[in-house]
Amino acid sequence: MLRYFTRLLNYFVLKAKNDSAQDSQYYTKTEKIPRSIESVKAKLKEIFSDSSDFVLREIVMGENSEVKILVAFIDGLTNKQTVNTNILKALMIESRISNLNRVVNKETIIDILKENLLSIGDLKIISDFKQTVDDILSGDTVIYIDGKTVAFKADTKGWESRGVEEPDTEAVVRGPREGFTETLRTNTALLRRKIRNPKLKFEMIKLGEQTNTEVCICYIKGIANPDIIETVKRRLEKIKIDAILESGYIEEFIEDEPFSLFPTVGNSEKPDVVAAKLLEGRIAILCDGTPFALTVPYLLIETIQASEDYYSRPYFASIARFARVLAFLGSVILPSFYVALISFHADVIPFKLLLSVSASREGLPTSAFTEALLMVLSFELLREAGVRMPRPIGQAVSIVGALVLGEAAVKAGLVSNLMIMVTALTAISSFVVPPMGGTIPILRVLFLIPANTLGFMGLFLSIFVVLIHLCSLRSFGVPYTSPFAPLDGMGLKDSIVRFPIWSMITRPKAITGNKNRRIEYRMKVNHIKKED
Repeated sequence: MLRYFTRLLNYFVLKAKNDSAQDSQYYTKTEKIPRSIESVKAKLKEIFSDSSDFVLREIVMGENSEVKILVAFIDGLTNKQTVNTNILKALMIESRISNLNRVVNKETIIDILKENLLSIGDLKIISDFKQTVDDILSGDTVIYIDGKTVAFKADTKGWESRGVEEPDTEAVVRGPREGFTETLRTNTALLRRKIRNPKLKFEMIKLGEQTNTEVCICYIKGIANPDIIETVKRRLEKIKIDAILESGYIEEFIEDEPFSLFPTVGNSEKPDVVAAKLLEGRIAILCDGTPFALTVPYLLIETIQASEDYYSRPYFASIARFARVLAFLGSVILPSFYVALISFHADVIPFKLLLSVSASREGLPTSAFTEALLMVLSFELLREAGVRMPRPIGQAVSIVGALVLGEAAVKAGLVSNLMIMVTALTAISSFVVPPMGGTIPILRVLFLIPANTLGFMGLFLSIFVVLIHLCSLRSFGVPYTSPFAPLDGMGLKDSIVRFPIWSMITRPKAITGNKNRRIEYRMKVNHIKKED
């Protein structure tokens, strides 16, 4: 019976693979553009059958109407004004007004179109029919010519998109307010505005068998480590998936430790943050359709770094980073510390405080562990509800819900006042370190178990295990705990304590590699200028 079900399962799996292979057969082959315009028209109509947004316009040129031209594009993805003015009007009206129609024939048509009629900035000649279809689907306009095995691709992309706005996830008091959008070309332009250097490279690839999503690899040639660039390209090329709808899809495929709780790929919505990382030798991955750019390698120290640290005085930036470290530790450890203290080590609590704690816990039907677990899970429910609901309602629900739930839980005798304070401090602290938003809640719950079993010993063992795990992590070959382990003296200038910018004269050695470790990106001469 088991063998029968195994064969049945294999049959359906193989059938699905074959169907998928047949469906994607068109997308994996390349072929030349047919010489006959009628063949091109038939193939396009077959491919875009039942597609009401596909537009195919046939135009005749030449004194004796001897040259046929097909103009193909997708309505909604192209800029209609550009198509009408720079392509259709030029082919149908301006060619006759300028008498070019008299000299147009099958031998001269390509030169006349390229040099006299098509006033498009980005105009390319392509010979792959599959490439022309991909370009049409990307918002370009393709012009096929009867009797030719090549076609013109005109960049006419233009669709409704969101403007450049301040991202909600990375608000700042001082610094640029612009954020990435869902349009890839807008995002590359935002980066180019920050780094006006021809060595800033944008390499495009397409991912997703069905979606053909454009993905851009950004790096600064001569600064980024070539080995890491090759690793990024190799991992991206290995991605085989139907759809890439957000950069999170890519992140799960290329990260070093997919089962680790700690992120080894960074992300940001701000061009200034991504530009700063590129200047340090990192590589950015932009994905069409999402404002979140990925950055690699990603180190643990980046979780406490913010763009605003570099726009304010170093003293305040260092204090802010200390506060983020304490907030991270507090949001993870505080509930388990409370459980260990109440359950195993009540004798170390000062006598007056012990009386207060005992009074608040008197009559509670649950243990400290159950009490902490109940409040931690309740907070996560409120947070999730606040995020998913419409913004005005979500904020009201999360605040009112927390107040009402906390007061009701104390009056009902389910939790103590001290636990409410611990939960509130934990909740506030967890918002201070946004990059660890997906890690903190899980660690918080996991730490509760050893704290309830072995007390402080269990808590310290848990911390020790996490530290060992952190030291074993790599992000694209770079130690995750750099510059602390392995120790990098120059890298410590931009760790928990931020030194003045003029004193940080080298890029991170662990990221740029040995070849670039002595390349200065901030000039030493600034030390002298200070005395002027």
